[in-house]
Amino acid sequence: MPPRRALVAVPLELTVYTPLADRKFDVAGLGNALVDALVRMDDVDFLVSHGLHRGRMTPVDHSRWQDFFQEIQEHGVEIQSGGSCGNTIAGLGFLGASAIYAGQVGDDQMGHLYAARMNEACGQHSLRWSRKTATGKCLSIVSTKDAERTMLTDLGAAVTMDGLGEFDNVIRSSRVVHITGYLLLGEPMASRAEEAMAIGVQEQIPVSLDVADPFVVHTVRDRMWHAIEELVDIVFMNEEEAVTLAGGAGVEVALARVAEVCDTVVLKLGSRGSVVVHKGQRVEVGVHPVQAVDTTGAGDAYAAGFLYGYIQGWDARRSADLGARIASMTVGQVGAVVRDRDRMLAAIAATLATP
Repeated sequence: MPPRRALVAVPLELTVYTPLADRKFDVAGLGNALVDALVRMDDVDFLVSHGLHRGRMTPVDHSRWQDFFQEIQEHGVEIQSGGSCGNTIAGLGFLGASAIYAGQVGDDQMGHLYAARMNEACGQHSLRWSRKTATGKCLSIVSTKDAERTMLTDLGAAVTMDGLGEFDNVIRSSRVVHITGYLLLGEPMASRAEEAMAIGVQEQIPVSLDVADPFVVHTVRDRMWHAIEELVDIVFMNEEEAVTLAGGAGVEVALARVAEVCDTVVLKLGSRGSVVVHKGQRVEVGVHPVQAVDTTGAGDAYAAGFLYGYIQGWDARRSADLGARIASMTVGQVGAVVRDRDRMLAAIAATLATP
C-alpha cells in the first residue's frame, strides 16, 4: 500500500496501536444523516403539477419539504434512516457486523426516529444532536411503473457538524472507517471527513470511500483525488463516476489510475456486475437478477456486503458476490436497507456455499 501521510499530524512512530482484530467495532461510518421518507405512487401527474424533474434530486428547505410530505402522506409513507453512508452502516448491522454510525440530526421527532432506526440496525450509534437546525431528510417518490425515483432533499442539520466529538475515539476503536464523497461538497463536513480519514491513517485503519455521485466528483474532483491518493485504501465507484474522476479519459483508465494508489478498487457496472482490483489482481463478478421495485441505495447495499466480506478476511471475489446479493435484495424491495436479518444471513450462507 502506498504511504499516505500528507494530513497526519502525529508522527506514526510515536503512536501505540491496538491490533485491528482486537478493536471494538468492525466498521465506523461518517456521513450526512438524512431521514428517508419513501412513497410508492404513480408519480407522473404529481411531478408535472409541481414542476419537478423526474429521476432527479431537487434541494428544498425545511418548510417546503414539509409541504410536500403532508401532500403525499395519503399514499402511505415509510420512514427509515438514510443517507448513503448511513445505509451502508445499517446494512452492515443487519448482516451481523459490529457497525457504528456518526452524523448529525436535529433534536426533533425525525432525529430521534433516525437514532432509533440506527439502534435497530446496529444496537448503537454515535450521532450528534443539533438544537438549532431540523433533521435532514429526503423524500423519495418511487414510481409504481418503473421504480424510477425522484427525490426532494432538505440537508438540514446533517451538514453542520462543528467537530467529530466522541467519534474520534470510535474511529480509533474500529477496524475500518467508511466515508462517502457527499461529505466533500462543502464545509464543515469536508473537514470532518478529512479529519476522520486522517485518524484512520494514524491508527493504520483501512479507510473506505464511496465516491457517491458523478456530480460530487465533478464538483470536488481535485479534493477527492487528494483524499484517494493520500488517505484512502478502498474505493467504490460506478462507471459514470469513474469516467468523471478520470476527466473523461475512460473507465479502464480511471480504474487503473485509482488502483495505482489504493489497495482495493470496486467498479460497479449495474446489470453487468462489478470489477474489483485488489493489490493488482483483477476479478469480475456478475449480478443476481431481480424484478426492480426501488433502486434507492443499491450501491450503498453493495458496499455493505463487500465490506462485510472484507472484515471477515474473504477474498475479493467472495466479498463482491455478497455485495451483489445484498444490492439485488435491496432493488427488489422499497427502501435502501434490507432489514430482515434472516434474509441477510441466508445471503451470507449462499455466498459461502458458492465455489
